[in-house]
Amino acid sequence: MKLIVSIEFADELKPRLPEEIEVVLVDREGELNGDASNAEIYLSAGLLKPAVLDKVLNTAPALRWQHTPSAGVNHLLTPTALARDIILTNGAGVHAIPISEFVLALMLDHVKHLKTLHQLQEQHQWDYRWKRNIFLQELSDATVLIIGAGGIGQAIAARASSFGMHVWGSRKHPQPSPHFEKIVGAAEWHPLLPEADFVVLATPLTPETKEMINADVLRAMRSSAYLINIARGALVDEAALLTALTEGWIAGAGLDTFATEPLPPESPLWSLPNLFVAPHISWSSAHSRRRTVNFFLENLNRYRSRQPLQNIVDRAAGY
Repeated sequence: MKLIVSIEFADELKPRLPEEIEVVLVDREGELNGDASNAEIYLSAGLLKPAVLDKVLNTAPALRWQHTPSAGVNHLLTPTALARDIILTNGAGVHAIPISEFVLALMLDHVKHLKTLHQLQEQHQWDYRWKRNIFLQELSDATVLIIGAGGIGQAIAARASSFGMHVWGSRKHPQPSPHFEKIVGAAEWHPLLPEADFVVLATPLTPETKEMINADVLRAMRSSAYLINIARGALVDEAALLTALTEGWIAGAGLDTFATEPLPPESPLWSLPNLFVAPHISWSSAHSRRRTVNFFLENLNRYRSRQPLQNIVDRAAGY
């Protein structure tokens, strides 16, 4: 059996593979260090470029299963990939811990005005709140609306509820879930916007969810609300968000993902004082690669013993 393995996982994975499994390494540009014509399995990089995916697929006609470390798969549903009968599994749940912690960090940064306090530190100024109009707030009793109550959304909910927050969520098939006070359908979250202090996007990017956060949604949010996106950049109409942040429709936003990545240097989003920009890194931690490899090895054992794989993606649905 032969595996194509993204070079970023080679050191962690290769020593743990059975001796009879042969590995062909591939870099982020799709260059392989061996013959992949009879490879059955492909462990790809997380943020894989569609053109690179197609390049690898064209060199691996026998491929039967691809695993991506990322939860979102919109970038992998190319015409070339969809034309092939390949099982696609994803890393849903693997990055739930670091991403949910990142969301809570953004919330705390917002209510505790950490950026402003750090600026005062840099200026060597010991100013009390009434001098600088810094009114620290609490997460306790605040309301967060999590759009996308899957594995990552549930991890966010668990941490938010531990802070005493009211947690609401939406998902395609709503059902009672731990840590959520309220769960509504995927098209039923709009009426909740005026009551939410935080709106967190943790839903897949599909044709239905593209630019779901538009001008109408932003106007429906309270002026003190804070938007967080740790899912996919194209969920947000960035032109509308720019207007909303500039004109004060909402208090601020924290974005870890953008419609175009890397975010172009000339983008006006960089300069907004009420926008926190992160380079699509909320998933990252010292434990992320280990968790990815552990999950892949578990699925590899299932594959070799002809058991159903975990986290199979519905390619037609897009998640």
